[in-house]
Amino acid sequence: MKAIGMGLAVFIGMLLPLQALINAALGRQTFGPLFAALMSFAVGTAVLALWWLATRPSFDVAALARVPWWAWTGGAIGAIYVAAATLLIPRMGAAPLICLVVFGQLVGSLLLDHFGVLHARQPIDGTRVIGALLVVAGALLVVRPWQTPAA
Repeated sequence: MKAIGMGLAVFIGMLLPLQALINAALGRQTFGPLFAALMSFAVGTAVLALWWLATRPSFDVAALARVPWWAWTGGAIGAIYVAAATLLIPRMGAAPLICLVVFGQLVGSLLLDHFGVLHARQPIDGTRVIGALLVVAGALLVVRPWQTPAA
């Protein structure tokens, strides 16, 4: 099961740059990147609603009132990511965008783990720091900020 989960995570990761490229193309062909991001969420919402309904869920409206305010912010974070990726990918390309996003995810994840935000604390140690530095080195080799862009 662990291998299946890891494979699924890699597959999803492979789809993210494709999603950004598709959204950017939609934005160019319609009303811009924000519209494309909106449509991405609209289609995604419809797919998730149908999937959720297909599972025949139980629904307790009172439970929604007990959810803390911050638990609703995930959608806003997702919207910012999708809109920003849709806007940035034509300017920087898929590989640099994803490398920088992964770098940001790594830094954020290390900090969230270290301080135990919303889950059990997993302190930063030397091995994790070395891994993070290797990701930074890899991102720099892909992004190459020292090189002027080709015309």
